[in-house]
Parts: sequence; C-alpha cells; structure tokens
Amino acid sequence: MKIVTLTLNPTIDSNTNVKQVVPDHKLRCTRPHHEPGGGGLNVSRAIKKLGGESLALVTAGGVNGEWLKTVLDENGIYHSTVALSGLTRENLTVFEETSDNQYRFVMPGPEVSLEECEIFLKKLGEINPTPEYIVASGSLPPGAPVDFYGRVAELGRKLGSKVIVDTSGEPLRQAVKAGVFMVKPNMRELEHLVGCKIKGETQMKMHAEKMLRDRKSEVVVISLGAGGAFMVSKNESLHLRAPTVPIQSKVGAGDSMVAGMVLSLGRGRSLLESVKFGIAAGAAAVMTPGTELCRRKDTERLYKQMSAETD
Repeated sequence: MKIVTLTLNPTIDSNTNVKQVVPDHKLRCTRPHHEPGGGGLNVSRAIKKLGGESLALVTAGGVNGEWLKTVLDENGIYHSTVALSGLTRENLTVFEETSDNQYRFVMPGPEVSLEECEIFLKKLGEINPTPEYIVASGSLPPGAPVDFYGRVAELGRKLGSKVIVDTSGEPLRQAVKAGVFMVKPNMRELEHLVGCKIKGETQMKMHAEKMLRDRKSEVVVISLGAGGAFMVSKNESLHLRAPTVPIQSKVGAGDSMVAGMVLSLGRGRSLLESVKFGIAAGAAAVMTPGTELCRRKDTERLYKQMSAETD
C-alpha cells in the first residue's frame, strides 16, 4: 500500500440537528448520523471516496473500538489496529437550524500508555511493503508523548517514506523539529509554530522558506480556508485560490484536502497539481452536510475548473 494513515486518537463522529441551542432544556434533536473520525481515519475515508486506497493504522478500545473496526470493514477501508485499554472517544457536531451555526463538541480521548504508543510505532515499522507516504494527522490522546509525531518522522526517514503531518501545537513543533516531507498548517497553527503574528503573503513566504532552509519540511502548504492555500517548495511559491462553493459544513475539509494531495502524489502527479487537487477536495467537503467528507464527482469537477482557470 503506497499510503498509510495514522490515527492515535480516533473517534466516533456523531452529528445531528436541533432547532435552537438553549440552556437548561431538553433539546430534541434529529436522528443522529455516526461515522468513524479522527484526522488519519478521515484522510483514509476521503481517499476511498476519491477512488483510491490506503491502509489506516488506528487505535481501538472497548465497544466503540469494535464498532469502528466493523464500520471500516463495511466501507472497504483497509486497516490495522492497536488495542487500547481505554474506550475510543466520541465527538458530537450539532447544527442549529434557527441560526445556521454549527457547534462541535470534541472529547479528549482515552488515556494511552507509553507501551501502547510503542506498539503503534512498532506496527508502523513492520508494514510490508514499506509505504511511500505516511500521513500523521489529528490530535494526540492524553498520555501520548508530545514528540510522538517527531518519532514518526524519524521512523519515516529510516524507512525511506515521505511523512506528511497535519496537526497543531507542540506535536506539530516536535514533528518539524525532526524534519518531514510536508506540513499543512492553517494560519493560526503557523503563527504558533513560528512564534509571531503573520501579515500577508510576503511574511507567509518568508517563514515557510525558513522552514525549508532549516530542513524542517520540504514542502509547506498553508491552508487559508475559503482563500485556498499558499504553497512553498524549493522550486516554487504561489497562492492557489479555492473555487467558490456553497457551504454546508466545514467539518473534514482539512482532512479531505490532505487526502486529495497525498492521493494525487501517490498517482505520480506533480506537487502543484496535487495541491490543486487537494484544494478541490477540501472545497468539495464543505459542500456536504455534517461530518460527510468530499465527494469524488464534486472534487473532480472543481479540480477541472481550477485547472481551466490557471491554464
């Protein structure tokens, strides 16, 4: 398998609608919809929706972990699991109909032991054939060492795999300290990483190029939401605009973007075309309700639209 995704802190994502969110009342919600979630798992799910394949390496604990494995099997997503003593978490997304606001309740996840983290890394190192791309995405659960993604980066280098990291805070800092192939921070995450406010494309480019010079990352793709993305590599730096689309839910847009990029790279497309395809996948994701990810038909249409506009 060319692409392996890592999810140390997966979740069951539940989403529902309610007329209005008010305190101290029973809020009668619509029938909930449940899906596997967590950064890496969402990337694998989006890759599948886009017509590709990946292997999802994921933790699973208790009855929620069993549900997770069953649903991944039902959806034809290849996966390998590491058992946890704790219970796989659940997240809740609530859409308020009167305001069109979306409320996202994100749980921390079960406490993991250092032994469970070591088993996870050992399992990654034993995957055969060695993956071309390793996607380390999402939050770390309580108990996980803050340098976990840094250790993934070091392992990826030993394996000869290209590591793509999409996380935030100190785990992101530790990952780039070890050196990776690609990072995809948003503006807030980039500012936290470099330790200062960033104004305009000139400063974005300056900080990204410094990351390249310091060998922290070979490619920096700064996600700008509806503004698209700013890509910096050793050969080029440019702002790629996102197509304008109707917004239903922003959940999963970043994971869809990563999925589009890594799938396209795995198919042998250039970095520029892969970032375009990722932006198209992210835009396609916001067109879908709740926690649903990008749809292949929308992604391919938006990608063609972007290519026609830049040709």
